[in-house]
Amino acid sequence: MSHLDSDDTTPLLRDDTSSDGSQDEDYRSRWRSIRVMYFTMFLSSVGFTIVITSLWPYLQKIDSSADASFLGWMVAAYSLGQMVASPIFGLWSNHRPRREPLVCSIFINLSANIYYAYAYLPKTNNKYHVLMSRVFVGFGAGNVAVVRSYVAGATSLKERTGAMANMSACQALGFILGPALQACLLFIGEQGVTVNFIELQLNMYTTPALLAAALGLINILLVFLVLKEHHVDEDGRHIRAINYTSEDRVDIIEESGESIDQMAVLTSNILFFIVMFIFAVFETISTPLSMDMFAWTRREAVLYNGIIMCGIGFESILVFVAVKVAAQRFGDRPVLLAGFSIVFCGFIILLPWGNHYPKIQWADLKNNSMLSQMSAATNGTLEPTGCPYEQTWCQYIPAIHLAQYLSSDVLIGVGYPACNVMSYTLYSKILGPKPQGVYMGWLTASGSGARTLGPVFVSHVYTILGPRWAFSLICSMVVGAVILLISTYHRLIAFSIRHGRIVA
Repeated sequence: MSHLDSDDTTPLLRDDTSSDGSQDEDYRSRWRSIRVMYFTMFLSSVGFTIVITSLWPYLQKIDSSADASFLGWMVAAYSLGQMVASPIFGLWSNHRPRREPLVCSIFINLSANIYYAYAYLPKTNNKYHVLMSRVFVGFGAGNVAVVRSYVAGATSLKERTGAMANMSACQALGFILGPALQACLLFIGEQGVTVNFIELQLNMYTTPALLAAALGLINILLVFLVLKEHHVDEDGRHIRAINYTSEDRVDIIEESGESIDQMAVLTSNILFFIVMFIFAVFETISTPLSMDMFAWTRREAVLYNGIIMCGIGFESILVFVAVKVAAQRFGDRPVLLAGFSIVFCGFIILLPWGNHYPKIQWADLKNNSMLSQMSAATNGTLEPTGCPYEQTWCQYIPAIHLAQYLSSDVLIGVGYPACNVMSYTLYSKILGPKPQGVYMGWLTASGSGARTLGPVFVSHVYTILGPRWAFSLICSMVVGAVILLISTYHRLIAFSIRHGRIVA
């Protein structure tokens, strides 16, 4: 019996063997190509997270006019670029070999990271150069739609959940290594060294972006050398690999009345939007929140939040392993519902309480003697810490305890990956045999829209009203997602199950 008939697993690093040489080679080639997609997804998350913990300190260093509200736009810029690019690359991948949109997008991403490393160079408006570089990095990351559509089309229905979980694990690994690489590069320091003949400063802020560019070059080589076009039907049988040739088969399916449930498609997009919005809020607010509540310096915030993000990433990988087992036993929808419930608990824990208030920056300036300030300045250590006095809520909203912050990290690190992988696994199953490039483009665009609006929302609400309002609104959004999921529960099923070709 061949792999295509008998294999229910989704290998991440291992190739099996078969007695049929031709099928065996197709199988190995298919999974090698899928693993290139895993690596591309990994680099997409590395490109985002490798600078996320140092973005705020970098802005403060090169442009003093940047404030916390602008940070929200800065984080959102990546997702804005991705939102615009995703449907474009998705449509492109439906009608042409996927190598073309992949190479183009990775090259844009690579160039944008180099631009980010040079954003300090102009004499004025440096923050806007950082902003534009992040837009283009995000535009290049629009290839996530291509990656998801490729994996959906190259796996059988039985392989799909495992393959999507593997892809999410690679994405989580990117979230681990991104902040970890940033933390490892702290030894270079804020000043670093200058390469004069190309006018480049290599420091703790620019080096991570250049490393992401180098990884992008490796990704381009892998796409050229390893990636092959593969397409299988829902039973795992090979069909023609060039994407647009499968449209004839789709036309036959649609003429027979087997249409896609558009309400399920819309619901899946809304749920994915909420999932990504919630995590965008969490990752955006972590650095300013920790600096305000725990009086961490810029360097401490980059280091400690990098370690925390690494921990969340490792936790997420364990969750993806558990999700594959849980989905096989209980189904995709119950796992998604459980993920939302855990995320809700994570944000409830973050609500401020008690009689302990955050340290205020102006109190430091008022109470410190001139001699101690001069001594600190001489040692190069003078840096205001604590909650800025401009944020008036700091004076009457209780501080969030470190234990609350860490407990919330643990819970969100469980709930978010479960929601993430289940939402787009369900989506790919709902779509069925239709080429999924455009649909995956819209899903990625909805997630990118969430990552655009989430940072802007939280930076403004947090700055003006404080964490109590910000996190209460997030809890309300999670409750809304749970209500929507329960009300459409019966419609969120695979295309083949809906049309009676496979029994649930």
